[in-house]
Amino acid sequence: MKFGDKLREQRKKQGLSQVALADALGVGRTTIINYENGKSYPQDRKAYYELAKFFALDVNYFLTEDEHFLTAAAELYGKHGQNQAQAILEHTAALLAGGRLSDHDKLAFTQEMQAIFLDSKDRQTKR
Repeated sequence: MKFGDKLREQRKKQGLSQVALADALGVGRTTIINYENGKSYPQDRKAYYELAKFFALDVNYFLTEDEHFLTAAAELYGKHGQNQAQAILEHTAALLAGGRLSDHDKLAFTQEMQAIFLDSKDRQTKR
């Protein structure tokens, strides 16, 4: 389950509207909508910890491997880097859809693509 789905599920379990959750977290309603629709992710890890605390959950509930990657990209390279990272995840998923790779090999490929992205961004910023 993706971050946005988890957030929506927890919000509904608490009987909260998107507006009520946004107010409680001190963010705009649009932020919550974009999170739940998978259009954006928190740009720093602190937001994940705040969500976990609010819902009385372990932060790892919200932080999957993809979210770790997206958050790292955002922290290192801003919103543009996060958008590029999201595109890599989407293209990788499309590339692997319907293939004959094992789940282990798909995960290894995805992790390698993430490492290549972060390494190339790091080298680009050091120029």
